[in-house]
Amino acid sequence: MSAPVLVLLGPTASGKTAAVDALARRLPIELVSVDSALVFRDMDIGTAKPTPAERARCPHHLIDIVSPEDAYSAARFAGDARRLIADIRARGNIPLLAGGTMLYIKALRDGLSDLPQADPALRADIDRRAVALGWPALHAELARLDPDAAARLKPTDAQRIQRALEIVTLTGRPLAESYAKREDDALLPPMTVVSLEPSERAWLHARIATRFDAMLEQGFVDEVRRLRARYALTPSMPSMRCVGYRQAWQHLDGDIDAQTLRDTGIYATRQLAKRQLTWLRSMRIDRRIDCMRDDAAAQLLDAFTQLIQE
Repeated sequence: MSAPVLVLLGPTASGKTAAVDALARRLPIELVSVDSALVFRDMDIGTAKPTPAERARCPHHLIDIVSPEDAYSAARFAGDARRLIADIRARGNIPLLAGGTMLYIKALRDGLSDLPQADPALRADIDRRAVALGWPALHAELARLDPDAAARLKPTDAQRIQRALEIVTLTGRPLAESYAKREDDALLPPMTVVSLEPSERAWLHARIATRFDAMLEQGFVDEVRRLRARYALTPSMPSMRCVGYRQAWQHLDGDIDAQTLRDTGIYATRQLAKRQLTWLRSMRIDRRIDCMRDDAAAQLLDAFTQLIQE
């Protein structure tokens, strides 16, 4: 019988890494990380990467695979994950996709819209015109090209206006038409999705604060300082927009003090967890486990073990 495909999702600080470590002691799993921050090399403390001991427990994939100067997309994840799932199953092991970037799982399960890749030259031109004319003027330009798309965006929503103009210019068709086109991709093996979710939000908030304080004590600010020295980074890059890194960048620039770094970093992480929980409520989940329970890890192991034995 072919190995099943297991998926473990949950918000940040819900205990996913510890759960994976427990599963690795009992099952022949290989982890496929579902985390948009863990892909970046040399970003260890702020992303709460698994320790060397945890990573030695079982093979870990899609961790430390791109430079912080680069981007990693949901489309790329879907392709990488499909390949890894096939390879892991061919080895007779169990693929376990675990993390908190729900968009990645959506891209894998449901496919992606037929959207063009980012065009650096076109984006630079849009940015130059935005500096000269202002984003409301670019919004008006979008309204002439694609009224429906412009109607859904605020005139000051720079990031979305930029991407909408880029897509419409590159494809020559309305945004909605591009989003409606789906990739014709190979079928995936069945996946069983289990989530770790807290029954009380305050419990998660306390864990987030404790973990962020631990990151600061471990030298998180120095990590960001080293990143800035080693790589040609800007605060707009995806790596530096990760929760915590944005705030540490502002602190190193002298824009906020250490206390504000802590407060805003914790707040941003709570907002991330809120978005992740909203995603989970809208997703097809086979079993939801309360991560506050003392036996949460045992429940998770039982759920996956039963699936494997079926």
